[in-house]
Amino acid sequence: MSLQTEFPFTLPKGYVDEHGTLHRTGVMRLACARDEIEPLRDGRVKENEAYATVIVLSRVVTELGTVQRVTTKTIESLFVSDFSYLQDLYRIVNFQDPSVLDALEPGAPFPLTSVEVG
Repeated sequence: MSLQTEFPFTLPKGYVDEHGTLHRTGVMRLACARDEIEPLRDGRVKENEAYATVIVLSRVVTELGTVQRVTTKTIESLFVSDFSYLQDLYRIVNFQDPSVLDALEPGAPFPLTSVEVG
C-alpha cells in the first residue's frame, strides 16, 4: 500500500491572476513539520498569528492552474470561499481520512462533518 502525498483540487470560484486568467485546478501536498514550524519565524506571523495559515498554504499548494509559483501573494489574492476551501482541504488531507474526497464533485463543498477537528 502506498501513501498518497498529493491531492488534486478544484477551487469553487478560482484564482484570477494579474492578467485576468482564471485558475481553478491545483494540487496540494501533505504538510511536513517544517511547513508548520517555519512560518512561526516569519515577522508577519509575529504581528498577526492568523497569517501563518497563508504561509502554510503557499508552501503546500504546489500547483494552481498555470501559475508558475504559488506565493503568499497568490494565497492572499484568493476569494474568501476559495481560501476557506483550501483550509478545509488542508485539515482533511493532513488530519483526517482523505478518502472522503473521492465521493465529491470537483469544487463541491466539503461535508461539514468532514472538516471538524476533534
